[in-house]
Amino acid sequence: MTENPTQFDILVASGFVLTEMAGVVDVLRLANRVSKRDIFAWRFLSARGGQVTSSSGAIVDTARFDQQSRTDYAVVLGNADPDHAELSLSTIIAQYTARQTRVVLLAEAASRYIADKGEDGVHHTTHWENREVLLERLGLYETKSALVVDAGAIITCAGMGATVDMTLSLASQHLSSATMMTVADILLHERIRHYNTLQPFGGRATLTTGDRDLDACIGLMQKHIEFPRPISEIAQAAGVSKRSLERRFHSVLHTTPNGYYRELRLSKANNLLLNTDMSINEIGLACGFPSGFSAIYKATFGMTPNAARRKGRLK
Repeated sequence: MTENPTQFDILVASGFVLTEMAGVVDVLRLANRVSKRDIFAWRFLSARGGQVTSSSGAIVDTARFDQQSRTDYAVVLGNADPDHAELSLSTIIAQYTARQTRVVLLAEAASRYIADKGEDGVHHTTHWENREVLLERLGLYETKSALVVDAGAIITCAGMGATVDMTLSLASQHLSSATMMTVADILLHERIRHYNTLQPFGGRATLTTGDRDLDACIGLMQKHIEFPRPISEIAQAAGVSKRSLERRFHSVLHTTPNGYYRELRLSKANNLLLNTDMSINEIGLACGFPSGFSAIYKATFGMTPNAARRKGRLK
């Protein structure tokens, strides 16, 4: 029996993602409940201490970073802005790893670490939206697409819902698998996904619609965002007729192949618009709109790209 609880330091920055906090704390809380003893303990830390507000308005009380106290894990939550000054934690991370603490970086925190490491990004993962940003900013395409990458002292994770899988897996190193499956059942978490599970959309080559040919076509669309291929070529590459592909898109996804393809490209454009300083023209080109991007964007979203960028940055 463990004499002292396994300690988690949860590091937060302004605008932290509440989903990710719950993905850590609720798993640990339920593990304690099921075990009927305090196997895990946690505390919230920030650069300045005091109250820190999440992106959804929830507030958590934090202590200031403590470089001396013993802890087993340090988890840095994302906050939807990899450029946020409070995610610049290289010194803090180094202090933790020097004390043999395992550091877990979620989503934007992982992106910041990858950006700081540059060429070492191939050994880590982040949320697929951040991966697209890293590609456009730094040319770092070869980050992993997995939910989690365990590199020893540093664990990077896509964040969001993958946080639950990651925490369940870490906790299972200190409790029985049966106990952790009970925790997963309480959370209505159907299965604990393996770290190597690929992320949907940005990570997986194809979406799972139940139609193999349709999935193959969607995968080709995802691979050819910057230079879109004609629907007839995509259908031919997947071994189906264009007419058959149109029927399948209508039946399964209730849209046309061209409409779906355009939505994929506009989704990437939105991500780059809100998370990079790329010009509107550069974003249009990166998303397969060599001309008319602003007009297409406004027709879809009811505002110009510049207006959307201003609105996004006011939040």
